[in-house]
Amino acid sequence: MELSEIYHQRNFGGVGDFSPKISFEIFPPKGNDISSLYEELRILKRFEPVLISLTYGANGAANRFSIEDMKSIRDLEFNLMPHFTCVSSIKDEVEEHIVSVENIGIENILALRGDIPDYIKREELDFKYANELVEFIKEKTTLSIGVAGYPETHPESKNSHEDIKNLKRKIDAGASAIFTQLFFDNDKYFHYVENVCKAGINVPVIPGIMPIRSLSQVEKMISMTKVTVPKKLREQLEKYPDDAKKIGAEFCINQCQDLIEFGVCGLHYFILNHSDQISEILENIL
Repeated sequence: MELSEIYHQRNFGGVGDFSPKISFEIFPPKGNDISSLYEELRILKRFEPVLISLTYGANGAANRFSIEDMKSIRDLEFNLMPHFTCVSSIKDEVEEHIVSVENIGIENILALRGDIPDYIKREELDFKYANELVEFIKEKTTLSIGVAGYPETHPESKNSHEDIKNLKRKIDAGASAIFTQLFFDNDKYFHYVENVCKAGINVPVIPGIMPIRSLSQVEKMISMTKVTVPKKLREQLEKYPDDAKKIGAEFCINQCQDLIEFGVCGLHYFILNHSDQISEILENIL
């Protein structure tokens, strides 16, 4: 099922009840041994995710799920959305990969600029920005394309206005949905959605949610993404570091309930390849 179909209608579980579409993002395990990841996914299948997003390794790492991996995960009856980035600079290789993805029955892809390693010069890339990649995928395949959005502005953008202009270029090139970077302050997301709408962008903006598992994880996210962590949450994690998973789950439940009341059509979870904490969270909000 394509992105426009998935998020076209809200899913009502009863009179007055609204259940957003759930999706999960996973990454290639170290050593590419994905047998344990299969088990985590089997556990999460009961939540009926509309998408499983398949990311690359972090910080520009080249490791990614192979076509065979995708077939195996798809055989668990999941709808997949692999990532693809501009870091793969040769157009022929890009075309070969996206066509291979389409040929095994995958309908969606997430097109990103990606983290560009220091050893690669941007001017050497065939695709320098995500909108160029979106346009190429649209030209060469029938894949439905998702793109990234940044409620707290992309770290390399001059300001939020410039960031939204870049987002519109991606949508105008053919993207069908926006999946946001993680955030902990819902007001940032609400303001972002308002600005997206004012810019004439009329596609779903799916909030990206990362349940906190440890204080060190939060510190890493701050350094990588520059996201804002509410003062009260930060103080709780610093005071009770051994209870970080519990604190993180409680915060995430409240955050998601607030987003559901706002009327989001989906919740996209960065689960870090673990099923335990997200299972607890979803049991409390669905």
